[in-house]
Amino acid sequence: MNKREFIKTFAGAAAGSMLLSHRVLAAELMREKYPELSKHKIDKADLLSVNFNYPRFVGKNGTKGDHGQYHKTTILRLRTDQGAEGWGISSNDAKDSMDKIVGKRVVDLITPDAGVIQELEPIYFDLPLFDLMGIIMQKPVYEILGAHGTKSIPVYSGMIYIDELSSKNRKAGIDKVMDNCAWDFDYGYRQLKVKIGRGKMWYPAREGMETDIKIYQMIHEAYKDKGVQLLVDANNAYTLQDTITFLDGIGDTSLYWVEEPFQEAIQKGKKLRDWMDKNGFDQTRYADGEWIFPDEEDIALDMVDQGIVNTYLNDIHAIGITNWMKIMPRLKKAKADGSPHAWGDRLKTNYTTHVAAGLGGIATVEGVTCLSDEIDYGKYPVKEGKITVSDEPGFGMKLLKQK
Repeated sequence: MNKREFIKTFAGAAAGSMLLSHRVLAAELMREKYPELSKHKIDKADLLSVNFNYPRFVGKNGTKGDHGQYHKTTILRLRTDQGAEGWGISSNDAKDSMDKIVGKRVVDLITPDAGVIQELEPIYFDLPLFDLMGIIMQKPVYEILGAHGTKSIPVYSGMIYIDELSSKNRKAGIDKVMDNCAWDFDYGYRQLKVKIGRGKMWYPAREGMETDIKIYQMIHEAYKDKGVQLLVDANNAYTLQDTITFLDGIGDTSLYWVEEPFQEAIQKGKKLRDWMDKNGFDQTRYADGEWIFPDEEDIALDMVDQGIVNTYLNDIHAIGITNWMKIMPRLKKAKADGSPHAWGDRLKTNYTTHVAAGLGGIATVEGVTCLSDEIDYGKYPVKEGKITVSDEPGFGMKLLKQK
């Protein structure tokens, strides 16, 4: 080995040793800072399947068939050697990664400062660990996050689908969509998100667009004097021109946001934003980015940086609270806000209230009304258009009928 190679090898080894020393020191500092988390080691981790259902059958969106009514979700339940228990949404794939958490101190896996450690996949471990941390510290998650937002946050119904289409054992027609709006209004929602994009798969293109516009206008007329704001979501079923045609067709209405009109694309997005700003929709939010994993290219965030997208949606389960902690300063810098995608079940709605109340900067929460004999969803009342976060430790929800 020549002198240059020796110096290079020595320098690399020294840098690696220094990095390891910094990590060890940081871990020790966190153990001293959070002694209650240091006392607990995870000694058991169970994956469980729990049942839940929507209060009604949920139909199609612009690109997917019926969403049904009765479902299951996978949760991860964690127990420590000190008797603490926390749980949250996970994935069946987490079973191959349990060695990353079992036997480890809680403080070495998650802290209030940084969330879960980088080595843990957020879709598996983030939400269960946040719940466990709150239980151990006897604080609701939003307080752990800093309580920078408000405890009562605007909430919208995410359940107004393309419900006029017939499905097995179900009566349909446009009246069905209106009935669903009435149900959600009575429940306490004052924002209704209406699915559009019928012409992509379910109608001839022109008829689909006409029906999108007609149903939107019917809902607007029914609720314009009742303090209701409308949102629309195309689930990427539109083209740029379709989006402009729809917005032009609904006329002079105070549309709160347009979501996922087409697949994220900077140039098309810029053209839409420019058209909106020049044609009476300058106050309408452009919302996008609902499911992008942390290691994927995130065009939606680039669109936020460029002032195109001004409400960022990434899913609360896909990236976890940890990554929302990292993203919020970027949104603030761009003068944008967030609204974590929560479709699927009520657990995700409740998680999002903690992000809103804890970090601030959340425009509105996606409400997914659910019922379950196996989950106590806790104290998250929906009243007059707002959802109030639970003050119970962790997320304040409980598993029922589980061994």
